[in-house]
Amino acid sequence: MQATQLWSHWQALLEPCATAFTYWGFQRFTEWLTGLALNVEEHTITQSLVALGRPQDWKALEAFAATGAWDQGALERATARLLDQTPDRLWYGYRVWAGDDTKVHRSSKDVWGTCTFHEYTARCPNRAGTVRAHNWVVVGALRPVPDQPAWFLPHTARLYCRRTQLPAGETFRTKCDLLVEQLRREAAAVEGEHLAVFDGGFAVRSVVRPLVRPSPGQPRVEVLTRLRGDARLCALPAAEARRPGPKRKWGRPLAPPRQGGRWPGRWQEGTAWIYGRRRRVRWKEVVCLWRVLGPETKVKAVVAEVEGYRKRFTLVCSARELTGLQVVELFCARFRQEDGFRDAKQRLGWEECRAWTKQPILRTTQAQLLVLTLLRLLQLRLEAADGDSWWFHPPWNPRKSRPSILDLERLLWQHRAAIQALLAESLGSDEN
Repeated sequence: MQATQLWSHWQALLEPCATAFTYWGFQRFTEWLTGLALNVEEHTITQSLVALGRPQDWKALEAFAATGAWDQGALERATARLLDQTPDRLWYGYRVWAGDDTKVHRSSKDVWGTCTFHEYTARCPNRAGTVRAHNWVVVGALRPVPDQPAWFLPHTARLYCRRTQLPAGETFRTKCDLLVEQLRREAAAVEGEHLAVFDGGFAVRSVVRPLVRPSPGQPRVEVLTRLRGDARLCALPAAEARRPGPKRKWGRPLAPPRQGGRWPGRWQEGTAWIYGRRRRVRWKEVVCLWRVLGPETKVKAVVAEVEGYRKRFTLVCSARELTGLQVVELFCARFRQEDGFRDAKQRLGWEECRAWTKQPILRTTQAQLLVLTLLRLLQLRLEAADGDSWWFHPPWNPRKSRPSILDLERLLWQHRAAIQALLAESLGSDEN
């Protein structure tokens, strides 16, 4: 009975994606993602089919990954709406998105889209100083969970290639361009207020201005990021008596971020769920102007002292109705994307990809990120139906209070035979 219930939930989660494929393409897509979830070995196409007991489908599935009809835009719109239907999607009134880049190692120079990078962990004598990797810019949803770390649900990814190592026939685009494109697509797919959270590496004019001050026809996306050390903030221009010349756009300069304690305003205190536990926060906030965004848009700058951290947090947010404590909480939730990258690489085989050409590489990454998100959405459905009893609570670890991606995979592995039979029934005969 539980296997039938699992399969019913899994089919319901995959169903919105059908608009991006032909009928037979969606059958192969379902087979591929189910195999990734059930696989305990290398997460290649062939090994995933072995996990399903359908190795005879390897040629058809590899052909689908390379040349099959695949509407990426329709897939992103469908999954964005699926994410929007999850409980507690809004966080302080916003649909919150986190964006960052990450590297996925590939050893051969013949793999499409790889670039060379200096490996900062190469201080160890048995590691190479320079490695080959795919550099992905990933955007995913942040979903709040009361008194627990937030969820990062990866949604889309774009491959960045250095200009000097760009594959033939491709157009060069910076990481900033790729991040802006993805965030705009998210905001266009679902109406409402959107907030993008990213690190200071993307706190530049080419990212912030297109999002907060979009051109006509483009959706607005609020931003929350870390202030760079050289950031320039100015007070709002004071009302002055009528004088000749143009009206003043900028007020007096504020202290630099490293001296945020000198900003005007009073210190406030509160608690928030930050980096794995509830911590005390002492913060100060000021509404000001940010040179990166220009004099037309006011922002809220926040300096915060967080319990357990020696250095102060200096943040800036264009959503001025958020309090300083909420700004700190939302920014610190961004670290969950690192956990998502870890799960994608260690549990779902992001670094085990054996694709060599463009389309299989792009589609494999999209499939693996989507499986990670669907597993979390499956958890929501199981909790709504069975509460907290569906996953194994290890008696030797009483402190474990929430399931992991591995727990979800183990649940599917327990019902592998039944799920294989249900999948085979839905796919039909081998001749089809």
